[in-house]
Amino acid sequence: MLCLALLFASGAAHGAKPTERSKQKAAAEAQRAGLQQKLTALKRDISVTETAKDDAADTLAESEEAISNANRSLRDLAQEQNDTGVKLTALGREREQLTATVSKQKGQLSELLREQYVAGNEDRIKLLLSGDNPNRINRDLQLMAYVSQAQARLLESLRANLAAVEKNQAEVQNAKDELEEIAQEERDQKALLVQEKARRATLLANLSQRLVAQRKEAGNVERDEQRMGNLVDKLAKMIAEQAAAEAAEKKRQELLAAQRAAAKAAADAKAAEEKRQRLAAARAKAEAKAEAKAQADRERIAREQQNKSGKIKPQTPAPVPVPAPAVKLDPIDNDEPPQVAKVEPKPEPKAEPPRPSLGPAAPAGAFASLKGQMRAPLPGKVEVRFGSKRGDGPSWKGVFIRASEGTEVHAIAAGRVVFSDWLRGFGNLIIVDHGGQYMSIYGNNQSVLKRVGDAVKAGDAISTAGNSGGNEESGLYFELRYQGRAFDPAGWVKF
Repeated sequence: MLCLALLFASGAAHGAKPTERSKQKAAAEAQRAGLQQKLTALKRDISVTETAKDDAADTLAESEEAISNANRSLRDLAQEQNDTGVKLTALGREREQLTATVSKQKGQLSELLREQYVAGNEDRIKLLLSGDNPNRINRDLQLMAYVSQAQARLLESLRANLAAVEKNQAEVQNAKDELEEIAQEERDQKALLVQEKARRATLLANLSQRLVAQRKEAGNVERDEQRMGNLVDKLAKMIAEQAAAEAAEKKRQELLAAQRAAAKAAADAKAAEEKRQRLAAARAKAEAKAEAKAQADRERIAREQQNKSGKIKPQTPAPVPVPAPAVKLDPIDNDEPPQVAKVEPKPEPKAEPPRPSLGPAAPAGAFASLKGQMRAPLPGKVEVRFGSKRGDGPSWKGVFIRASEGTEVHAIAAGRVVFSDWLRGFGNLIIVDHGGQYMSIYGNNQSVLKRVGDAVKAGDAISTAGNSGGNEESGLYFELRYQGRAFDPAGWVKF
């Protein structure tokens, strides 16, 4: 009964510890850090070449980046909260099923023990020494064996279900801790968002006249375009370098795989040759033994004939045909596959999660095949078209679509985010590489919702419209580029 009481005891104390969510989040940030450092260095290289250092919009950079990050975090947290809520609901249903099963099994075990107690609980020794009918003794012994086996199976199943209940409780607690983490992060991000929006409003009020004046300077517009061109060129170079590195790594892995296969084939061939030699040696040994036995038989016959005649008669008895004996194979050789030479295994590197990549998420040629079929990145009126003049400055390299602040901006096609940061002249900027040297550019965003390395599909929300970077109106600046050069998106995207 003591064992039964210990078995039924349940419940475990849950100490404060990091949740799985926080561990995964930290790992993801660590993976992304290397790529982000490269892009930060790239952005710094572009800034070094700038001749005009005093730009009013730069004063807004920190605040606009903070607003973008806060909005992205709030969006991610809302999705996480929804996913964790679904997980918690599923765990609740699982717990109900486990609790019902455990309760039923406890009842079955209690009934089994009660019936065994009422029946007198005869042991096997007492039954064997009872002197009763042997047939009855045998029947009762079998029955007792069946009962014992049923008890054992029931106890084992009950233990497994109790362990499952405990695991379920731990997962439920972890999910609740994650929800609390998410709620706290949401409160922090909302407070930060309110603070940064107020700060940006103050800065805009103080800088409004300087921003208007600088927007009218042709030199500033030219520098903005040059900055964008430099960024796209450097990104293209970085993408090409990473693609070359990935191709070289793939080739190295294929070479290693070929070398391992060759080594295995050589080891198999060596093992097969060693087995063949062992069989040949065993066969030769058996033949030698048979020949020695035949020779001994011939000599015995000669001696017997000599004893009968009393003198030695030269006689060469006919050789006794001796059938080739069957070679008795070692059971190991007979039953098992050829032994492979022992090769000291090299320690395999631990599998790591895939690192963020700048490689396109769509094959080359996929983007070009969508010409004229792609939808506009957001609904709104096209205020400025490609090629139109900017006063005394250069012509527009893209289009500007007016839209209210916070309107979702969608990727026009599948690809991978290669830039997601603030850039002078374009504010919060996101660039998607579509493969085949095609890129789409989305500027003046209030927030960028994707991070560098994220793969996107056509229609995915990647940012929200705004007027960051010192832009006068709220909306989206949109460009398409091929091999680094801007081209008219009108024939490609249905505005």
